[in-house]
Amino acid sequence: MAAAGSSPSIVEYFGGEDGYRCGYCKNESGNLSHGAAPGAGRAARGAGWARPQQKNQYVFIVIFRSGKYVYKPIMNQTCCPQYTIRCQALHFQTSKSHKKVLKKMLKFISKGDVSKVVSGEEPMDSHIEDVVSCDFAYKSESHVSQSELTPLSVDHAERVENEDKETGETKEVDQQTVESGSLQICADRDTPVPGEPSHSAKTAHAPPKPGRKGADLSKPPCRKAKDIRKERKLQKLLQNQMRTLEGSQLQAGDQACLLQNSKSKANQPKTIEDFIFDTLPDDARHKLEVRVVRSSPPSSQFKATFQESYQVYKRYQMVIHKDPPDKPTINQFTRFLCDSPLEAENAPNGPECGYGSFHQQYWLDGKIIAVGVIDILPYCVSSVYLYYDPDYSFLSLGVYSALREIAFTRQLHEKAPDLCFYYMGFYIHSCPKMRYKGQYRPSDLLCPETYVWTPIEQCLPLLEHSKYCRFNQDVKAVDEGRIKELGRVRVLHKRTVMPYSVYKKRRKGPSDEASVQQYASLVGQTCSERMLLFRS
Repeated sequence: MAAAGSSPSIVEYFGGEDGYRCGYCKNESGNLSHGAAPGAGRAARGAGWARPQQKNQYVFIVIFRSGKYVYKPIMNQTCCPQYTIRCQALHFQTSKSHKKVLKKMLKFISKGDVSKVVSGEEPMDSHIEDVVSCDFAYKSESHVSQSELTPLSVDHAERVENEDKETGETKEVDQQTVESGSLQICADRDTPVPGEPSHSAKTAHAPPKPGRKGADLSKPPCRKAKDIRKERKLQKLLQNQMRTLEGSQLQAGDQACLLQNSKSKANQPKTIEDFIFDTLPDDARHKLEVRVVRSSPPSSQFKATFQESYQVYKRYQMVIHKDPPDKPTINQFTRFLCDSPLEAENAPNGPECGYGSFHQQYWLDGKIIAVGVIDILPYCVSSVYLYYDPDYSFLSLGVYSALREIAFTRQLHEKAPDLCFYYMGFYIHSCPKMRYKGQYRPSDLLCPETYVWTPIEQCLPLLEHSKYCRFNQDVKAVDEGRIKELGRVRVLHKRTVMPYSVYKKRRKGPSDEASVQQYASLVGQTCSERMLLFRS
C-alpha cells in the first residue's frame, strides 16, 4: 500500500479458483486463497493488502507473505480457515510455560545447563508445505545479557496470588534443613489446602510421632523457601531505598510509606524484560547476541552473513521438514525469505532501524543458530518465519524467539508510540497443533466478514462449533471499508493510470469485471483508490 504523497503501489491480482495442497490437514486441493504480487514498477507497501479502519489506523487483512507474494485465504471455502491473529504486546502476560522457556535459556547461557526433558510446550516451528509460514524471533541490540538462575522444582498445587505464582515454582530442599541467618527452611512440607490451616500451623507443636524427636521448639518455625525469598527481596529493596535517603531524617510515617512502596514493588510480577535483560554472571558459559539486519534491500551486514544464514536454513529444512537436499536452494531461500514487497523507509518518528523487512540473527558464541524473518510496520511487528540449527532444538527456540519478538515490539514502541501490536500470522483452530498462538495473551482474532478485532476468548467457543465463524455478533454490522464504487478503482493499463470506469470502456475482449470486483472487495474502497491494479 502506498503512503500518502508517495508513488502508488502496483499490484497484479491472482484469483483463487484453483485449490492446492494444504500444509495442515494435507488435503490435496482444499486450500483456497486469493493472491497478489507487485507488478512492474514500485513494490507494494504494507503486509500485503491493508485496509484503513479509522484515521491513522490500519487493519491488516493479509499478514503473511511468501517472498513478494501476498495472499488471503478464502475463509468460507478453504479446508482450514486461517484467522489473522495479533497479540497486544504492551499488555502481554507471560504464562508458566513461557517462563520455563526463558529460564531454560538463561540457565544454558549462564551455566551451560542443557535440558534433556522433552516438555509439552507449545510448538513454534514454521510450516512451509504451502505458501503459509509461521513463527518468530527477536532483538535489536548486538549483545544480550542473561542472568543466572537457581534450578527450581515446580509445585503444581500452589495457587498464590503474588510474584511466586508468576514464577509458578517453589524451591524445596530435599531431606535437610537449611539455615540462613535467623531463618530456617524446612523441606518436608505439604502444600496447604485452600480453606484449611497450613501443615506447619497444625503440626508445629503437635506431639512427635513414635520414633521421632519432633520439631525443635527452640528454633523458629519452618517456612516455605518462597516466603524466605520474598522477605529477602523486600528487605533488599528497603535497604537500597534507605541508602538513597542516608543522612536525612525519616519520620515514622515516612518509614511506613517507604516500607509499603517496597512491598508493592516486591509483589509485582516479573515482566518479560525482567527475564530477558537480567544481568549475566561474570563467568557465564555462553554469549548470546541478536542482531537485526535489513534483508530488503540487503544491507552490508546481511550480505556478509548470507551464506552462513542460508546454511542454517538449509539444514533446518532438511532435518525439521524432511526436505530433500536439492529443494532448499539459494534461489528458493532468496525468493521465500529475502525478497519482500515492502520498501525500506526511515521515518523521523519511527524506530531507529526503520520500517521494512529484516532478518534477526541469533548468534551464540560467534555463530548463527537461528534467524527470525520479520516485517516492521508503523503499527506492528509482523512475524514471517523462523529457522534454526536443529542441534539447538532443546532451547525451544520457536517459543523463545516469539517472546523475544514481543519484547522487541515493546522496545520499538518507546520510539514509535503507534507501534504496539505483534502480528503472529494466522490462527488455525481446526488444526490442533496450530492452536498454540492462542496462548500468547491478550490476543485478538479478526472477524472475516466485518474486519473487526475480537478478543480470542470470545472466539474460541464459536470455533468449537464451526471451523468458519463470523466473530462480530452484531448481525447488522458490515465491513465499513467495503467497496461501494467499483468505477473508482484505479487501474494501470498500457502505462496509463485511469479509473476502472474508463478502462472498462476501452477494454477489448471478455469482461474482467468479476475479477476486478473480487480484488476490490478484498482491498476495500480506500486502498483500491490508492493502489494501481495492473491490467494487461
